[in-house]
Amino acid sequence: MSFLIICSSIGCGSNNAASPKNITLTMGVTPWSSTVPPTKIAKSILVNMGYKVEEISADAGGVYAGLSKGDIDIFMDSWLPDMHKNYMNTFGRTIDDVSVSYPNGELGWVVPTYVEGIDSVADIKGKESLFDKKIYGIEEGAGMTMTSKEMIKAYGLDLEYVASSEGAMLAQASKLIASKKPVICLGWRPHPMFVKYQLKVLKDPKGFFKTSEVHVLTNNKLKNKAPEAYNFLSKWNIDVSEIEKMIVEIDNGISPEDVAKAWIDKNKDKVDKMLGT
Repeated sequence: MSFLIICSSIGCGSNNAASPKNITLTMGVTPWSSTVPPTKIAKSILVNMGYKVEEISADAGGVYAGLSKGDIDIFMDSWLPDMHKNYMNTFGRTIDDVSVSYPNGELGWVVPTYVEGIDSVADIKGKESLFDKKIYGIEEGAGMTMTSKEMIKAYGLDLEYVASSEGAMLAQASKLIASKKPVICLGWRPHPMFVKYQLKVLKDPKGFFKTSEVHVLTNNKLKNKAPEAYNFLSKWNIDVSEIEKMIVEIDNGISPEDVAKAWIDKNKDKVDKMLGT
């Protein structure tokens, strides 16, 4: 496979100070299923290029802070321009926005399709008791969490935002859906929840949630530290439907590394174009 050995001005010799073999790259990994497939694919390609690659798990705020400080080199799952705007406002001067991974990241509040009469966030007003006056969300500090709390106030809703992990949120939603009970939780695509359950994203008349582009970010030192890695990431793109399929495969027990390898094997021409070979 042509991406396995890449030699250019960086050089392939282990004695070359600029060789990828002498460079360790760090990738930020948020606790979201959408982060895993692109991270594993990019990591595999970078390792095959000769780089050492380490993953650093953190919430979104920690990833952006790490990018800013230089502790994290790469993040594959930045939701722009709105959802992660606060992080970019804080840290953006020291972060490079290098490519659009995919342009159609839908997100918002979701309810099961069997919940009738609730098609918009505004429809919840006066019907909060249907949902036990709760909306189930993800971790504190996440962009969707902060936006959801603002929405509760703006729409005048008598709802408690229950912050937890993605997994805990989905476990609670699954339990209620199994009993055909009304539930509100956060949803975003790509995500297997839309494959497993019949869900609808509620309309948001006040425009808090908008379809996002998912971007690849690096710290602003990577271009000089690892120019071949930077050039590869600047050409990165993937279809959102492929991400969703891979998330489902991972949920079904296939290791993320095997899922990434299968995607690379199936998309040799695409990988070569991203590598410029």
